[in-house]
Amino acid sequence: MDEEYKMPFSFWRKITFVIVFFTLAPLTLLFSIISLSLIKNNDFGENINQKRPSAMVYASIPQEAPFITTSIVSSDARKAIVEKFLSNLNSPIANLAGYIVQTSDNYGIDWRLIPAIAAKESGACRAIPEESYNCWGWGIHSKGTLRFSSFEEAIDAVSKGLKENYIDKGLVTPEQIMSRYAHPDSTTWADDVKAYIDKLK
Repeated sequence: MDEEYKMPFSFWRKITFVIVFFTLAPLTLLFSIISLSLIKNNDFGENINQKRPSAMVYASIPQEAPFITTSIVSSDARKAIVEKFLSNLNSPIANLAGYIVQTSDNYGIDWRLIPAIAAKESGACRAIPEESYNCWGWGIHSKGTLRFSSFEEAIDAVSKGLKENYIDKGLVTPEQIMSRYAHPDSTTWADDVKAYIDKLK
């Protein structure tokens, strides 16, 4: 074949490039469309435009951190308040402040009731029947004294008793509780308990 009729090599390179381009371009476009569709349908895609809490800005901080911190601060504040209140009264149960708060929460009663009643009934456990662990005058009557094996057992029993025998029956305020809790001749029980509750704020 004559030289003037030969196709230059560069022409075939161009043809190959065009074929490859028009083959890969649609495939690339199709892949991009599928990828965008998958992203749009997953959870991240659905929530990407939603307003996120400010705590989420800091990716290095776990999402649960703000809630855990809030819970700890709240719990510790009440524990510290109870501990300081009982320590000021030289109470032997000052170290059980956290247990008092937790047990009160478990039974759904005001966390201030247990320390306030203890302060009223026994000077916060400083004057109780020997080895009774009973700081609340709970079950103490002419027939004998109700005894517990530990302060923890007493705290649990009194908290449960207040919930079931008083609060669940509509006796919520110190005045209402006094009608069944205190001696019939007592006139200051509710006022004294309220005064101690006020110190626990």
